[in-house]
Amino acid sequence: MALEQKLSLKLSQRLVMTPSLQQAIKLLQMTRMELETVVAQELEGNPVLEELEASADEEEVQEPAAGNGAEAPGELMSPAERAQAEVTSFEQWISEDWGGDGGQGEWEEREAPPIENTLTREPDLYDHLLSQIHLSDFAPREREIAEVVVGNLDPDGFLVASLAEIREAGSGGGEENEWSEEEVREALAKVRRLDPPGIACCNLRESLLLQLDCKGEPEGSLVRRVLGEHWDLFLRRHYPAIAKSLGIPLADLEPVIESIRCLEIRPGRAFSNERTLYIEPDVYVVKVGDDYVVQINDDGLPRLRVSRAYRRMLQKMRAENRQAEAQSFLTDKMRSALWLIKSLDQRQRTIYKVAESIVKQQRDFLDRGIDELRPMVLRDVADDIGMHESTVSRVVSNKYIHTPRGLFPLKFFFHSGIDRDYGEDISSLTVKKKIRVLIENEDHRHPLSDNELMRILKREGIQIARRTVAKYRDELNLSSSADRKRIF
Repeated sequence: MALEQKLSLKLSQRLVMTPSLQQAIKLLQMTRMELETVVAQELEGNPVLEELEASADEEEVQEPAAGNGAEAPGELMSPAERAQAEVTSFEQWISEDWGGDGGQGEWEEREAPPIENTLTREPDLYDHLLSQIHLSDFAPREREIAEVVVGNLDPDGFLVASLAEIREAGSGGGEENEWSEEEVREALAKVRRLDPPGIACCNLRESLLLQLDCKGEPEGSLVRRVLGEHWDLFLRRHYPAIAKSLGIPLADLEPVIESIRCLEIRPGRAFSNERTLYIEPDVYVVKVGDDYVVQINDDGLPRLRVSRAYRRMLQKMRAENRQAEAQSFLTDKMRSALWLIKSLDQRQRTIYKVAESIVKQQRDFLDRGIDELRPMVLRDVADDIGMHESTVSRVVSNKYIHTPRGLFPLKFFFHSGIDRDYGEDISSLTVKKKIRVLIENEDHRHPLSDNELMRILKREGIQIARRTVAKYRDELNLSSSADRKRIF
């Protein structure tokens, strides 16, 4: 049988990720902070793109702007049809006469705040100790050693370097200036007398004992004996063994343990300069009458438009058929600006659809609280709004919604359900709340074990395994029954 080559035409469909679709997917899963950064970079790198000022006359704004109702590309169009529609709309848009002078805006000179009012960061533990060293009666040689000691403290205030390593830090000045072990010990002892108490210790036990010294706890007290002689038993919570070794009743040991619990396990915690991250919701849910209204939070996101001056410049170049390189540059920048504006608008529309579907399906939760939260998965919302599950997953990633019940991440509403003997399945979050309430109201002398919690929930008709109870208890950061047991 002879082989021969032939040319044939074949018509087929395939999924192609156009640049506009890639950008829309990338913007969809960004947080507000990331989105603001991307928009700021685009404003800086694309001269055709400009921010619409809030005081601008709305009647003059005829260009498509992000967030003002510009039509997004059809979600059901094929990639080829979407690309053709974008090119056609771009060509029609660029050929229209929009008017306007395209002049520069007025520049307003504003007085900057005084330089002393701009604080870059709050003083941390290192700054706090260093200021005390410079104000105390440290000799010059002691001050050098003390600064090295302070520089080797971790954020919790514990010393992470040995005495030998601290001595090596001072050996650069020659043998005659080398620090002795006795000098390092004396400087370290003076640093440990600084505020906060328990600072510059090598371990937790040493820090707790130092805090007792600062409180004036007498030698030989029960608190000192527990920390000094029975540290291992204390860590393992073997309180009966400690009481037997000390020769005291178990009830007399309770105030001793409570006084130890009042000590600071992280002495440098109060001087941590970690900033509090405030969450700004992407969606607001407001109750108007008997209905819940979804509102997209656009605060902080600039409204964008394409510069009229550059658009008219490109129109003039095309009419005169000159400067092909400049035409190509402006065309690419304008197309990039339009893609960004449409992608931002499509992002807001998609978030609105997902939030509206969540509110519709979780109406009972909004009305009556977490006990009425129904199990829901991504497919439930995807089927409701006619989108793919991956799109819904990108929408709910790192985004928050403010409701009359409080501020929640969008992922809060997506969780599995647990079978019940009667009625509909119960939400796993509702089961977690029941576990927390049972543990909070338990007898601390006889805390509830995971098996007992399981039996209580099964009596309420909730079919749950012991290992699931243990998993939910760990997710709630609740200790086991042995660790929750207190002394009475």
